[in-house]
Amino acid sequence: MAIDSSPMPQSCFNPLAGNPHKTRDDIIAAVHTLFNPLLPAFSAGRARVQLDSSGSTWDRAACDLEGFARPLFGLVPLAAGGSHFEHWDIYREGLKNGTNPAHPEYWGPVTDMDQRHVEATALGYALLVVPQHVWDPFDETTKKNVADWLIESRNTKHANNNHKFFRVVVDLGLEKVGVAVDQSGTEQYLQDLEEMYVGEGWFRDNGNIEDSRRLDWYNAFAWHYYGLLYAVHRPEDQARSARFRERARLYAQHLVHWYADSGANVPYGRSLIYRQATAAFWGALAVANEEVLPWGVLKGLYLRNLRWWASQPICRRDDGLLTLGYAYPNQLPTERYCSTGSPWWSMKAFAPLALSADHPFWTADELPMPSRSPVYADPTAGMVFTHQQSHTVMLVSGPGTTQMMRGVPEKYFKFAYSSRYGFSVESDALAFNQAVFDSMIGFSDDGKHYRVREHVNTAALAGDVLFSTWTPWSDVTVETWIIPSGAWHLRVHRITSLRSLQTIEGGFAAPRTDFDADQRFEVGSSAYVVSKLGDFSGILDDSPHERLARVNAPHGNTSLMFPRTLIPQLLGNVEANVPAVFASAILAGPDVQALLQTWTSPPKIPTVEELEKLVEERGVTIKITEDYNPTRQWYP
Repeated sequence: MAIDSSPMPQSCFNPLAGNPHKTRDDIIAAVHTLFNPLLPAFSAGRARVQLDSSGSTWDRAACDLEGFARPLFGLVPLAAGGSHFEHWDIYREGLKNGTNPAHPEYWGPVTDMDQRHVEATALGYALLVVPQHVWDPFDETTKKNVADWLIESRNTKHANNNHKFFRVVVDLGLEKVGVAVDQSGTEQYLQDLEEMYVGEGWFRDNGNIEDSRRLDWYNAFAWHYYGLLYAVHRPEDQARSARFRERARLYAQHLVHWYADSGANVPYGRSLIYRQATAAFWGALAVANEEVLPWGVLKGLYLRNLRWWASQPICRRDDGLLTLGYAYPNQLPTERYCSTGSPWWSMKAFAPLALSADHPFWTADELPMPSRSPVYADPTAGMVFTHQQSHTVMLVSGPGTTQMMRGVPEKYFKFAYSSRYGFSVESDALAFNQAVFDSMIGFSDDGKHYRVREHVNTAALAGDVLFSTWTPWSDVTVETWIIPSGAWHLRVHRITSLRSLQTIEGGFAAPRTDFDADQRFEVGSSAYVVSKLGDFSGILDDSPHERLARVNAPHGNTSLMFPRTLIPQLLGNVEANVPAVFASAILAGPDVQALLQTWTSPPKIPTVEELEKLVEERGVTIKITEDYNPTRQWYP
């Protein structure tokens, strides 16, 4: 589906667009398509891949190492499955020079909490699975340099989250090629990783007490990806491998709800530039021979997601390189640690190429999405999913992070996320009236600066209704209920404030096309957009004190999904020392004609009293928000 009204075909901006992504051969071709544009960027010594002069918070060597190492997540399984790759000589030369302290392209020493830990994982994976290409041909001096560099990486302190798996994978690789290391520290890391298990297949992606509520796509393309890798290659650790397998099977029952029938996934959290890695979990299950769903269903989940990504304009037209961004090139939502080589982490999606062509994952007929309830509530994660014909919506209250990175409130704390509309990030901290506030309510006490939900104090689930309390200021308390209702979702806020506030609350951000061809409707307390691309997005107010409705055209490139957007919003005021209740109904989808009819019959919004009673009688605390007390803290 198009993202704007450009007359240029979207296929111009994705070299995968002509790949049907139906067979194993198609996926092999996809690996080559994503890798080959990197070839001209390899340095003279083959150890660096620099795509432009931009950088990240990490040094130049670490950024260039990303472009070298990350493609291995696709090239290694490709070779392991018997497919030809003609550039192993480049990787051998680069690995030789990058680990040689005397060479100009040396990757540098590895220090505590280093970005190089991430890339060491790809190198360890290569030693583990295809040593015949990246170890056996080396002389003893080169082998020693490679081993020394990886040992230095595994011996330094890793971040207290999924990064502790990096040492585990490096050790598996070193062990495969006969390099002995002390396993005691690795065993401690494995214990630390298991302490971060929440339950029902979920891991918190931080073992520090002050930031223990983080749940996002890292559960799929890191925690379970590495856990299953460990289970496959360390079967003698029977109990732990069995736990990793069982937790992956549990997690699959949740993750299946993160996708629309089309294959599009719901974007949520950080590191969304890894794009196709959202398919990696299903491939990792296949490699581990875990038929948690019928093989044809797993294959369908995997291939539909890859096909969706192949339809997005995520590359540059002239050279086919992946870009920073999500559904189109856009650096605004990227994290401080992202460089131009980062997106090739997406190659994790290609793990099942290690399986032979006669494995049932490849021989099974692709099957559609399994039958799912229209509404699915996850009390561990604090998420409620609604599956509609055209997209999936995730309602959220509970998970989050205190990590200092760009866009935390937008990536973790909005009220709703969508496989079609994603979410937006703010671009101007001093422009309250122009702010996006899609699927969020913003508050301002001066008409210029603003605050949104960036934490939750308490979070509960009552049936399929989410409840949270949060404090944008110390003297302002907000109670929020989020209620699924068919194609709609409803929001109710009770606000108690010692200061006067202006508020703006938004629905979903719809695509905006050229020449004002989209229709905007602003009638009293309701507003909606009909995009020329066929999308509908609306919000209507049912508050005791009526709010004014409008359609806002925010700054460009704020949406993950569309370069320009239109957002229906409600504008209201909160008086100091006078409790206020705001209630709204939100409707959106790409099937505009059907939704225009649905719009005329909005659901009844429960009262605060009804919602309070529901939470009192049926509410359970969101598990990820429960107190976390690890037996071993990382920081002294």
